[in-house]
Amino acid sequence: MADKCRVKLYSLNRDQQWDYLGTGHISSPYVEHLQSVCLLVQSDSSEALILESKINSNTPYQRQQETLIVWSEAEGHGMALSFQDAEGCQQIWEDICRVQGKDPSVRITQDLLDESDQFDDILETADVFDLPSCELGNLEDIDDFVSSILTLPLPIHKERLALILENGNYIKNLLQLFHTCEDQGDTEGLHHLYEIIKGILFLNKTSLFEIMFSDECIMDVVGCLEYDPAMAQPKRHREFLTQHAKFKEVVPITDCELTQKIHQTYRVQYIHDILMPIPSLFEENFLSTLTTFIFLNKVEIVRMLHEDDNFLSEVFVQLRNETIDDDKQRELLFFFKEFCKFSQTLQPPNKDALFKTLTHLGILPVLKTVMSRKDLQIRSAATDILTYLVECSPSMIREFIMEEAQQSVDGKLFINLISEQMICDTDPELGGAIHLMEFLRALIHPENMLSTPSKCERSEFLYFFYKHCIQNFIAPLFAITSENICEGDNVVGADKNNTFLTLSALRFMRGMIGLKDELYNYYIIKGNLFEPVVNAFLKNGTRYNMLNSAVIELFEYIRVENIKSLVTHIVEKFYKTLESIEYVQTFKGLKIRYDKEKDQQNQIQKNLHSILYSQILCRGIRVLEKKEEMCIKEDSKEEEAVMPPLEDDFPDPYDKFMETKNPKENEDKVDLPKTSSGSYKISSSPSAGGANETSSQSSSSTVGLKNDPDDEETDEGDETSPKKKPRLSS
Repeated sequence: MADKCRVKLYSLNRDQQWDYLGTGHISSPYVEHLQSVCLLVQSDSSEALILESKINSNTPYQRQQETLIVWSEAEGHGMALSFQDAEGCQQIWEDICRVQGKDPSVRITQDLLDESDQFDDILETADVFDLPSCELGNLEDIDDFVSSILTLPLPIHKERLALILENGNYIKNLLQLFHTCEDQGDTEGLHHLYEIIKGILFLNKTSLFEIMFSDECIMDVVGCLEYDPAMAQPKRHREFLTQHAKFKEVVPITDCELTQKIHQTYRVQYIHDILMPIPSLFEENFLSTLTTFIFLNKVEIVRMLHEDDNFLSEVFVQLRNETIDDDKQRELLFFFKEFCKFSQTLQPPNKDALFKTLTHLGILPVLKTVMSRKDLQIRSAATDILTYLVECSPSMIREFIMEEAQQSVDGKLFINLISEQMICDTDPELGGAIHLMEFLRALIHPENMLSTPSKCERSEFLYFFYKHCIQNFIAPLFAITSENICEGDNVVGADKNNTFLTLSALRFMRGMIGLKDELYNYYIIKGNLFEPVVNAFLKNGTRYNMLNSAVIELFEYIRVENIKSLVTHIVEKFYKTLESIEYVQTFKGLKIRYDKEKDQQNQIQKNLHSILYSQILCRGIRVLEKKEEMCIKEDSKEEEAVMPPLEDDFPDPYDKFMETKNPKENEDKVDLPKTSSGSYKISSSPSAGGANETSSQSSSSTVGLKNDPDDEETDEGDETSPKKKPRLSS
């Protein structure tokens, strides 16, 4: 289960947004110090424990989309686990249900303990739960009761109140009293109902939300929340939701369940954003389950739209229709923008599947077309959609861009259109340009580029971008900094403009150097890119400004990090120009670094020369020793050859080949039998002591002898030994 129980962990923050906490492997062991079964998630990256959550018997857990488990901790802090595999999710879900004594087939565990356990736990405080009956004369008492329960520190009291409200029709009866108070103009009763309904929402229970946000009840809940006692007059929220907030169907939705879910989600979001007061420090987690309720509704809406075979296809048919007017296309894009925004709630596998569907339907060619429209709202919506798409899958957008470049006939590339829109943004606040800049930043950022054995996206796309797109991207920089324009501008305007661009270029160069990549350093040195930096620094003179500080920081970083290639280049190329600057020690420090490195290199060369000399000398000595040893061995072999063998050394058949002469007559002559090849064969027997060590050597050796001028007069069949002793070799 190790691979199947890999999860991503999310936490609900104070802004009611889901924060990604990390990825790891989940288990559900019994933890001794907590004396309970717990959910443990160990991080993939650091192997640290990023989640240790006790499975409380009264904590509600909810399973969604087969791979998602959501719950709230005891203090009301929302948590979510996104499983890589449905089987792993099922395993953990069964463990949770086993601890709580629930059937694993349920999608939401019960909010409370079993009734018997529940009453045992609250016997001592039974009188606290004497909830007043739902009558018009008891509204003040009900208000006081709910408010007092919310102030109690133990969650068990809130659980008990939620159980009472969930069972029976208490909430529906309260909403009936709302109509009575409103019909009678009972302002005091309406103020109490406002506090009661707000308090029930703060109980933060999904089971209660299901009742309050049903079609039957939700508008009455909105009505109760109109009567805030802090307001002199009630707000007309029901009027807005029913008369002014129009539900526009750009393409007819035939699924009634989907339509109901969309209406409910919009109204609940309105309650959360508009009607509920800003929570205090002590209430900031009270609505975490409400946020989760909205979140899961959005997930369900996107899923249902995605699974509808006709809906998205029809939307794209209309988006590709070039004859529709701007109003209709604007509505289509607004819908699609909202749809993409909702899709951010999906888990990665579902999000990837949705994006593949959109790509197949042609979302990027459509956006390329609408980006050329003059309508600012249309272009803005298209930009927002692009931002959502690049956050989801930048790789698929890069793939589309490179394929488009191969198939394009007119050369009008999508990415160049984006650059043009960014450069030509007419908004004084540059809102569109900033959005497009973020899109391009995500697109060319190397860290989110894939690298596989068969494909290196970084090298392929960056090569494409810098070959086909960079010239359009930086054309305005060259235009505004051209010598002709700068000379024509007034001095103050040109100086102000160029100072801004100089700092931007300097920041860019600082970023390159900060990578500590020798390939970048090589291009910097080869292109002599420090020359304009030094010139700008010297031109700035004695002014103490951002440019001065930025340049000094750049050189100081190189000195502190001791980037040797750049230190050497700067000192050798520019030190004579910069050595007079003494109000900082940066440049002298660079020279010290340079000199120290130079001394070390010289010492290394001396040591290397000495080592090489020693190695060469030792090698020569070893060669001489080997030659001398070989000569000694040859001489010893010659001596062995001329020594008469002992009678017992050779068997009888070999005696005829070697006859010992009188050593007094001819000590240095031996008779060698000739072989058929004209060589002489010498047989020798190894000593007994070396038999084992030289068993692999042959007992005979054949030595070829060249004709010697002194032997010419010797008859070929004469057995007289040659006058000179032959040199033998093995």
